[in-house]
Amino acid sequence: MRVGIVGAGSIAFCVAAFLEQQGHSTVLWSPSGERTKALADGAALVATGAIEGAFHPGVAPTVQALVEGAEVIFIALPAYGHKFAFDAIAPFVSAGQTVIISSHASFGALYLSRALARRGIVVPVVAWGTTAVAGRQKGPAEVNLSTVRKKIDLATVPASRSADGLAVCQALFGDRFVDRGSLMAIALSNLNPQNHMGIALGNMTRMERGETWSQGQNVTPNVGRLLEELDQERLAIAAALGLEVRTIFQHFHLSFHVPISSISQMNQEMHAAGNGGTGPATAESRYVLEDVPFGLAMTVKLGRLVGRPAELHEAGVRIFSAMYGRDFFAENDLLQALDLDGMSLETLSQLCRDGYAANGAQA
Repeated sequence: MRVGIVGAGSIAFCVAAFLEQQGHSTVLWSPSGERTKALADGAALVATGAIEGAFHPGVAPTVQALVEGAEVIFIALPAYGHKFAFDAIAPFVSAGQTVIISSHASFGALYLSRALARRGIVVPVVAWGTTAVAGRQKGPAEVNLSTVRKKIDLATVPASRSADGLAVCQALFGDRFVDRGSLMAIALSNLNPQNHMGIALGNMTRMERGETWSQGQNVTPNVGRLLEELDQERLAIAAALGLEVRTIFQHFHLSFHVPISSISQMNQEMHAAGNGGTGPATAESRYVLEDVPFGLAMTVKLGRLVGRPAELHEAGVRIFSAMYGRDFFAENDLLQALDLDGMSLETLSQLCRDGYAANGAQA
């Protein structure tokens, strides 16, 4: 299949390497053009770790060229770039294409559904609860893949196109997907924000000082217990909505292939196996700048909507806002554009199921 990847960071490079290895054709588009310059000049994309090889993905000069030449458009940007990406691709998406959001945040699939509906277009918009791969960019054309996940939760908007969305994902990435049936479930399936909150709070001075430190090793018993309590808040919201989502224990087991134990112990196992990862070496990390406004804040708002307050999540947003001297609740441009605060639970649930109708009044 022909896949146009919006983004050129570590996840975009990892996805390109994975898909190229599987025999698919990929093209990358970087909004600035800087991150794809080496590839555009002829360098091979060199992958190490979970995938080994040298690959030659294409580079699109414009977003229009990327979208119009693809069967699948794959969003691989941090959540703070999603609204920009959706606005960029929406004028060019056509019937017969599929959009995959890796990973989904803050009901972004609804924002894209509305933008497409205004053009009379309805396509499967597939939201993933996490990424298929994880890794670090090592250079302008080099990436190290730390893991390929065994299971990924997804949902398609509209739900009537679920079979189509699942089939495309399986054709690209294999039999590793669990269709949760509702975007609402995916909104509660991304564990990165809650996990990164605990890790960043427990290691902020390491981040600020630019230290090199093992992430897995520093999920100590106290940090691990915080992650477990944060998970209970997320699970309580899911239960109130009648949804089944993955637990933090299942997440670490399926993502990093370690036996189920306490979260701290599972991370120690990852560290011992050399798979614990390296923590952020800057306070300007997506662990905060992406995950706090687009992950934690969304969970807080959803908890309020269903009457299950996420008090630890809210405390995290407020603590990070105090640390950074900014209001992270105000930085989520997707939730503001959707006016989630003014939306009823019934309306949100219906939109998560059906999306916006083409040329309909809702759009």
